[in-house]
Amino acid sequence: MMELFYKYVDDLTASLSGNEVLLCCYESEGSDFVRFNRSLIRQPGSVTQREILLRLIDGKRHISSSTTLSGQPDADAPKLNAMLKQLRSDLSHVPEDPYLLYATDVNSSHETHDNTLPASDDAVNAVLAAGQGRDLVGIYASGSIEAGFANSLGQKNWYARPSFNMDWCFYDHGDKAVKASYAGFAWDDRDFARNVDTAADQLGVLSGNPQTIDPGEYRVFLAPAAMQEIMFMLCCGGFGLKDHRTKNTPLLKMIADGATLAPSVTIRENTAGGLAPRFSYYGYTKPDSVTLVDSGRYRDCLVSPRSAAEYDVPTTGGNEWPNSPEMAPGTLAAGDVLKALDTGVYVNTLWYLNYSDLPACRITGMTRFATFWVEGGEIVAPLNVMRFDETIYRMLGENLIDLTSHREFLPDNDTYFARSTDSMNLPGALIDNFRFTL
Repeated sequence: MMELFYKYVDDLTASLSGNEVLLCCYESEGSDFVRFNRSLIRQPGSVTQREILLRLIDGKRHISSSTTLSGQPDADAPKLNAMLKQLRSDLSHVPEDPYLLYATDVNSSHETHDNTLPASDDAVNAVLAAGQGRDLVGIYASGSIEAGFANSLGQKNWYARPSFNMDWCFYDHGDKAVKASYAGFAWDDRDFARNVDTAADQLGVLSGNPQTIDPGEYRVFLAPAAMQEIMFMLCCGGFGLKDHRTKNTPLLKMIADGATLAPSVTIRENTAGGLAPRFSYYGYTKPDSVTLVDSGRYRDCLVSPRSAAEYDVPTTGGNEWPNSPEMAPGTLAAGDVLKALDTGVYVNTLWYLNYSDLPACRITGMTRFATFWVEGGEIVAPLNVMRFDETIYRMLGENLIDLTSHREFLPDNDTYFARSTDSMNLPGALIDNFRFTL
């Protein structure tokens, strides 16, 4: 499809006039999906979809439109020519945009990865085997995601990467379940088996009588999936220049007052290690990595082209929401987590998070699925759902004991319009005096 996309752009470029500039963006996927319920296949299917966006620019005016592609030139070419004519007709009615900024230097690229995915039948059979004798609920998604950019200035960028994501639960009863995931670029039966065994061990504990603990402060371990929810909240305005300049960031205390996190906390936007392409819809190439928090201190922002134009600073190429955030690992070995926790709460996942005090970066939310009470380094009972209310400066600052040396690659499992290319790479966190409010 790459060559066909480039041909479409070349043909459209030939029909431009005057000072018109054309930017073209392409996204596609070819994915297999399998939904499971009660350890049975409930809904298998495959999806192939392609979408193109045309942005016509003349001076400081710009307008865009998108459509799906069939991959058949006889059908696609007339539709794209009609789209361009309509954009040209409408462009004169659009006001000038003082913050329009797009790449004018030509930086072409080509990045593709070998397909090392398992055959869908093999992965599905492994999942069915893991569900034998248990109630497994989940979804398996696998396939290649492609993205392209080309403009009338001669730039051409292409990206393709196959990946898979198995997101599932072992359900026990009531609101008790163990949530787990396994994702990556090549299936390893041993890695998947370790995930299954860990979830199965926790499932056995869930059959016991759940306990309720009093509100208060406890030593807590947040597993990587729970840290994913915390990181998602930080990404909501935490790392963008526009939010910082308008004082609408949850990390305001770090920017305005010099507040810090623990020295062990380093957060980066690691485009090179994620699933997202390295080029943006305005033709810029993203850096491989941007350090956002360095050893507990805020360092750099993500800067969109619009913010770069508004505040007269260099752009980091993409938008101001991290697509591939990662946190540096700590020193706590995965096998020593329960021993280090000693007595406290082991939290697998969190949900319903929101800010209870945005300027203070105070977050509230609920525990979910398998949350356990631990005594003497042993899981002894499941816990009923609890609400927490904590600031990031306590969680990842003064009360952070350690981060795990092992990190988990956590792709976004969103498939609402298309498979997401967002991902995170996060350790677990051992935290003291973590506040539960009910």
